[in-house]
Amino acid sequence: MKHLNKVLFVVICLLISLPNYAQGDAKSKAILDAMSNKYEKLESFKAAITYTQSGSNSMKGDVTFKGKKFRLKLADQEIFTDGKVLASYMSDSKEITLQEFDASVSGDLDPTQIYSAYKKGYKYAYLHQKKQGAKVYDVIELTSTNKTSPVDKVEIWVSQSDKSIGSWTIKQKNGEKTSYKIDQFQPNVAVSDTYFSFNPKQFPGVEIIDLR
Repeated sequence: MKHLNKVLFVVICLLISLPNYAQGDAKSKAILDAMSNKYEKLESFKAAITYTQSGSNSMKGDVTFKGKKFRLKLADQEIFTDGKVLASYMSDSKEITLQEFDASVSGDLDPTQIYSAYKKGYKYAYLHQKKQGAKVYDVIELTSTNKTSPVDKVEIWVSQSDKSIGSWTIKQKNGEKTSYKIDQFQPNVAVSDTYFSFNPKQFPGVEIIDLR
């Protein structure tokens, strides 16, 4: 599970703002801007996902967003924040780690920026269109311009009909590849702010490692 934890952190690091300005072709920018605008208008949303890593079986998970709050559940791990405290729970080791969450500091984990990550730190290029089932997707490749980032390229599939993301694949500089597919999407879900906060009563018998 330590390897899975590392992978999740790499994925989320992809989503933070990076110091370089994005650049790319006009067609890709128009598609990405339309996609970003779609999600930024939502107050909250929940997505069921399928996670696949090179050499591993696929796993199911889900993620819920509300403003700068998020809760990611995948396999035997959860990562969540109320915007103040970041919690990472590993069920196999029965440990939960708490630390301060500051999205303004480089290196913090902020997947709430998944739909605007392309705006900084990446070059983007239109690859082709691809049909999957009844939907047609525009496939766009992002290439990291940050030399210190573990991410090399990201391939994003954007639906031509509603500008939603169908899937994305992250290719790391060490050769590892991780794919995420959106199986179900629920916009503007009713979710309490307490869902994103750490409550010790929800984790009986779990060791709490407080790094704050």
